[in-house]
Amino acid sequence: MAATLFKMRAGKAPLPLFPCIGHKGACAGRLVPPQRTVRAWGIWLWGKKCNNLLLLLSGGSVCPDLELLLSSLQLSLASPSPGFPKLSITALAVIGAGIGGTSAAYYLRQKFGKDVKIDVFEKGKVGGRLATLNVQGQEFESGGSVIHPLNLHMKRFVKDLGLSAVQSPSGLVGVYNGETLVYEESSWFIINMIKLIWHYGFQSLRMHMWVEDILDKFMRIYRYQSHDYAFSSVEKLLHSLGGDDYLGLFNRSLLETLQKAGFSEKFLDEIITPVMRVNYGQTTNINGFVGAVSMAGTDPGLWAVKGGNKLVCSRLLQASRSNLVSGLVMSIEEKTRTKQTGNPSKVYEVVYQTGSETHSDFYDIVLVATPLNRKMSNINFLNFDPPIEEFHQHYEPLVTTLIKGELNSTVFSSRALNEFHLGTVLTTDNPDLFINSIGLVSPVEEDNNPQPKADTAHVWKIFSAAALTKEQILKLFVSYDYAVKQSWLAYPHYTPPEKCPSIILHDQLYYLNGIEFAASAMEMSAIAGYNAALLAYHRWNGNTHMIDQEDLYERLKTEL
Repeated sequence: MAATLFKMRAGKAPLPLFPCIGHKGACAGRLVPPQRTVRAWGIWLWGKKCNNLLLLLSGGSVCPDLELLLSSLQLSLASPSPGFPKLSITALAVIGAGIGGTSAAYYLRQKFGKDVKIDVFEKGKVGGRLATLNVQGQEFESGGSVIHPLNLHMKRFVKDLGLSAVQSPSGLVGVYNGETLVYEESSWFIINMIKLIWHYGFQSLRMHMWVEDILDKFMRIYRYQSHDYAFSSVEKLLHSLGGDDYLGLFNRSLLETLQKAGFSEKFLDEIITPVMRVNYGQTTNINGFVGAVSMAGTDPGLWAVKGGNKLVCSRLLQASRSNLVSGLVMSIEEKTRTKQTGNPSKVYEVVYQTGSETHSDFYDIVLVATPLNRKMSNINFLNFDPPIEEFHQHYEPLVTTLIKGELNSTVFSSRALNEFHLGTVLTTDNPDLFINSIGLVSPVEEDNNPQPKADTAHVWKIFSAAALTKEQILKLFVSYDYAVKQSWLAYPHYTPPEKCPSIILHDQLYYLNGIEFAASAMEMSAIAGYNAALLAYHRWNGNTHMIDQEDLYERLKTEL
């Protein structure tokens, strides 16, 4: 969203990303541990001591057979833990080519190397809920639209993939309650401060500090992932970032959280609820964590990708050197196959449909990166013991409508359009209102802030729970030249206390989109994609010491 209700950010720099410090290897003829683990290095050093002792006792020479036995002993002791596959990996599947799926494919390639086959299945267009709509020859964002300046994965993707950023429109914002504008931003910062203090005391400053504290802890995820640590559940990931406080946010409504913190009903109704409605189509009944993510969307410095945010997905897919399979995945089933080595191994058969034809392929690891909601992806999990958990979480319907026309400003105030300077109008929770928000937008190729002008047709973006009727459009606009809409199941319907779906559905079958029930956002999906890739890699190789580690923040503070 374009709202910038709280323009007092302290400008804190994000935590630096610490690169993993790899081991340098050893001289020729020396055994080095096949895994970078404390346990492996301890075993290797123990083996060296035994070898040195034998050299001392034998006068400086060791029987070649005995030396070979020692070498084998070192390697076997340092091998992956039992219960994990030991066979070489040949094929990976990712189901879904949105930001979660394509980022997962990108990181899977980095971890598993260049020789592994990666197939990415997509029934629609690459980008998923990152999409654009065409209005008379120009493209406008219709899905996920803005990115926070501290979303470091998205920033890195843009840099590494040769894309460029544009600043999101940051025009003036007003809040409409169905009768009048209860809040209206000024172009003068000092006037905004006076208005906020006059109407709400210092609650806007307190809200800024509350969000800032949550964001500071959230930034820890980048340090964890830069060191290759992974988490087997969303709850464990959240706990690693903010402990019980984060889990408390996740399991309580935003309304309850902020009421306990002393925020007034007026502030919640007129400032907080409108932000929830534009970002998630819901009220303060959503969980506190996603509420904080939503409020971060009021910070200055929001940006988007020039040409459309969906370009990140197509570039990630290209950079991952994955095969795009344009088809609908129908089922996943565990099978036993005999590999070229002659050894039986467990694999997953993915059955999919392209056009009128049905095909199937086998994969060692499968990552599901599409919501397992029957209305969004009807994937059947066959013959799993125990059965794969069914997911019934509801996703919120949302309609994005783009209209090129002249706004009827008298709907919101008594002023004519040439005296109406708001670029975005948010709404309170009023059942008589048929829109969540309306705002001026620019084409994805442009970097500017359009201003409403009389007798001029601009493109306005409207979010609503249902498709607008012609009568409703004519109420909002004096006249219009063009209208186009797109319907979404945009994000989960949040009903705390939440239970996130499991990330590990089966031995080597993973699910990314459970993180949306903590908060649905581009950066959250990128984090989930990276986490799933790391989790799959570590579980395949038996690196249990890289999964669900406690007190990571304190431990990594001492590693430079």
